[in-house]
Amino acid sequence: MAWTLFEVPQSRRTELDELLKDDQISRQSHKLRDAATFGRPSGSLLVLIEGAPEAVTLAEQRLQTVGTVLPKPDAERVYRALRDEDESASAGMGLFFTE
Repeated sequence: MAWTLFEVPQSRRTELDELLKDDQISRQSHKLRDAATFGRPSGSLLVLIEGAPEAVTLAEQRLQTVGTVLPKPDAERVYRALRDEDESASAGMGLFFTE
């Protein structure tokens, strides 16, 4: 599965929300997180788009108008942290329903 990570200033949130409504992009998995949570500058959002390669490519083209692609080392670090966050949440819910 393809993915991309963007950093978008909070001031461009309305524009970002409009871009995420695109038919192809909206069908992909996307997460928004406060950039400061991951050691990035405050006042920004991190946007993860994950899904079909052609839709991720489209998202990269469109999101460049409101933000910047994270450099590869930073993107990989944040991506791993987001995946760990998801796995921890899933494990916690599993414990909740099995007890």
